[in-house]
Amino acid sequence: MIYSPDTAIDAAYFPVSGMISLVVNLRDGVRSEVGIIGREGMLGMSLFAGSKKSFVEAIVQMPGTILRMAAEEFRSEIDATTSFRSLMFRYSEVKQDQIMQTAACNASHGIDQRLARWLLMAHDRADGDEVPLTHGSIAMMLSVSRTGISRATADLQRTKLIRYTSSHITVLNRTGLEEASCGCYAAVQKRFSTLFGNPEDPLHNAY
Repeated sequence: MIYSPDTAIDAAYFPVSGMISLVVNLRDGVRSEVGIIGREGMLGMSLFAGSKKSFVEAIVQMPGTILRMAAEEFRSEIDATTSFRSLMFRYSEVKQDQIMQTAACNASHGIDQRLARWLLMAHDRADGDEVPLTHGSIAMMLSVSRTGISRATADLQRTKLIRYTSSHITVLNRTGLEEASCGCYAAVQKRFSTLFGNPEDPLHNAY
């Protein structure tokens, strides 16, 4: 865990590899993922907004390398460097769009489509076709039962889109997974490309 809710943010983090989940904890004990961060982005946008505490829980879901920038250094760089500040404005926009699309998807689409969308997002941030996550972790991220995730993964395996074990999932057919997903994955991907369409842009490489 990198951030906990309502605790001080001491640094901004820039993943080089791996994946971080942003999770909201509800009063009844339910935990739900509201966003994903990989090498396309950064953790610590609350600092950009002027906040000193985190609203969400930030958990490393896939191991990797992360660059760390102390909070005060991050704020100083934002104030001093116009290009960096512009980059953060654009990333703040696309991250907000991802969170809104995730909320709409979770409220409107079935487990199979939501699982396909989530696996595509995880696959984008994985090094290769292996996604090292358990059914329990995915069920928590999507706020569904483990039984529901087991059924959905079985459906995707039966159509030879993925192969799964108790500890990881292997993407076998990326194109088929995109077809099995709802339009939410493509909507966020298009939005990212609109704001970061230049291949030389530091945040472009996720898509």
